[in-house]
Amino acid sequence: MTHDNDTNENIQGQSLGELCAFCHGIAKEKGFWDSERNIGEALMLIVTELAEAMEAHRKQDQANFQEELADTFIRLLDLCGGLDLDIESEIAKKCRKNMSRPYKHGKIC
Repeated sequence: MTHDNDTNENIQGQSLGELCAFCHGIAKEKGFWDSERNIGEALMLIVTELAEAMEAHRKQDQANFQEELADTFIRLLDLCGGLDLDIESEIAKKCRKNMSRPYKHGKIC
């Protein structure tokens, strides 16, 4: 997925919630939410984008690697938007939890 300069200017500086709404709006407009979404399938599509990023990294294709990471975020933001999930609050909550954990979460690696 590519973005023209107008899109880039429209999304820079937006909150995660705004990005969720933006990405979800595009997905709805393109028909991906015309019927109830299969959440498991949506999650696996996110995993697929990460697998494609890994393949691009393996091939040392930096442009494709970056695009696949962007696709991963777009699919994740779309899903959060579709589920009306306040991901900003969830991230803040999880970061507070992680801050209270021991170094490397107590694992010896």
